Amino acid sequence: ALIDAIQQAYFEGADGIMLNPGAYTHTSRAIPDALRAVSLPCVEVHISDVEKREEFRRISYVRPLCIATVAGHGTDGYTEALQLLTDYLKRSGK
Repeated sequence: ALIDAIQQAYFEGADGIMLNPGAYTHTSRAIPDALRAVSLPCVEVHISDVEKREEFRRISYVRPLCIATVAGHGTDGYTEALQLLTDYLKRSGK
């Protein structure tokens, strides 16, 4: 479903993506592949602070493809991520 949503964002002409990959952050190679394929700016969001959790959760296959990561700000992180994406798009002229 996440891969379909990433592809749908591209085909519907979205300017960017805000994504909480959850456990797929450190287990999925398909999500980064989908992000590479669409080449849209993306902000990675995590409700919890993954850096303070188990070691394996600190690995993100998604992060290298993102313009920013917001973690540990609860659901307010979505608002912050949207602002980061909006600012990025303004700076890039979109």
